[in-house]
Amino acid sequence: MHCSGGAQTKVLHFINDLHVIKDNLFDIPPLFKFIHQSSGTDLKEMYKVFNMGHRMELYLPQQVAQQAIEISNSFGIEARIIGRVETAKTKQVTLKTPHGEFVYN
Repeated sequence: MHCSGGAQTKVLHFINDLHVIKDNLFDIPPLFKFIHQSSGTDLKEMYKVFNMGHRMELYLPQQVAQQAIEISNSFGIEARIIGRVETAKTKQVTLKTPHGEFVYN
């Protein structure tokens, strides 16, 4: 599955009984820092509304993730593993950021 554009919580529309844990996110780009500072919107809401600099997410088996990263890097696009998916009783996204931990369901 891929999740392009939209907010960090968009994946909630496509899962059931899974917990998506994102604990290795990219740094927040200057544009989103500016929106945050200018509007006073708290970061939990910002991550819910904006992609915060993440352009696309691919949900892949771990054994092929490195190959996808290498392909992305060959086109000059930085890629990395930003988290993991675990089974759960309900759907949930947890963001572990330098600015706090945010939980969405």
